[in-house]
Amino acid sequence: MGKDRSLGRTGLEVTRMGLGLAALGRPGYITLGRQEDLPADRSVDALQAQANAVLDAAYDAGVRVFDVARSYGRAEAFLRQWLDRRDLDPGDVVVSSKWGYTYTADWRIEADTHEVKEHSVARLRQQWALTRQQLWEYLDVYQVHSASLDSGVLDNDEVLDAMAGLKAAHGIKIGLSLTGPKQAHTLDKAVAVHRDGHRLFDTVQATWNPLEPSVGAALLEAREAGLGVIIKESLANGRLTERGRSTLSDGAALAIDRAVARHRTTVDAWAIAAALAQPWVDVVLMGAVTEAQVASNLSAQNIEWTDDDSAALSELAEDAEWYWSYRKQLPWR
Repeated sequence: MGKDRSLGRTGLEVTRMGLGLAALGRPGYITLGRQEDLPADRSVDALQAQANAVLDAAYDAGVRVFDVARSYGRAEAFLRQWLDRRDLDPGDVVVSSKWGYTYTADWRIEADTHEVKEHSVARLRQQWALTRQQLWEYLDVYQVHSASLDSGVLDNDEVLDAMAGLKAAHGIKIGLSLTGPKQAHTLDKAVAVHRDGHRLFDTVQATWNPLEPSVGAALLEAREAGLGVIIKESLANGRLTERGRSTLSDGAALAIDRAVARHRTTVDAWAIAAALAQPWVDVVLMGAVTEAQVASNLSAQNIEWTDDDSAALSELAEDAEWYWSYRKQLPWR
């Protein structure tokens, strides 16, 4: 695997698959079965060691894209420690981070609130300073975390001007990640945001998977407009794995069984292959927390996508409102 894809018109060359540290940077997260994958010791040192092992496995297999956020516990610090340990140059990797959520769980799994969203200019400036301290020379893309119409961030001229200022002053790319059943509407609005005669946003990170493909048409239009497209949650927070079968309808489970048998592969690999098969996708992020999961996820690149696979997708799509309502109920593990 090499840097063989342009990230939209950003000028950044990327690998088709990347690694996100949402589930590695903190002791609790919402992925199904995660409690069985991580050590009982959820101390900072133990999770740094786990992150190092997974980052090593991904990098040694050719992955060069890594995604973190201020709200992912210590993910930024874990990534920086690993970059230093591997003695990597900034040009060796493509790194993205996000602002807009604050981690509030204080390294506890049983916290009442794990993260708090705030899309104010004060939060942007505070978190930019912290991210710059951790990752400065490595940071390629800085993203609004879970931008939505409800948060008002795309109507906040003070915030938009501040992000445009960071872009002009530091040469970084500006992106946004999306969430919720109205991802497409948010993206349409973001594509129309301009500053100084140029589109503000260079990249979009969206949830797309066989269960929740509703943002697909909007992502196609965004890619045609020049944005780099990054896919997150391609496994639907573990629902598109062997462990997630009980969360699927009987028809969806059977359709996946047929596809997996046809390719002699695993559920996770097939689901990731579905994302890779979309021509408007530049990068698909893994959420792996073990070396074995890295290997299984990366095997998606060996699947030759067929018309039968595309047809299977029509049997899997859930109502977007239902999908996001179910996701909201997933417990932190």
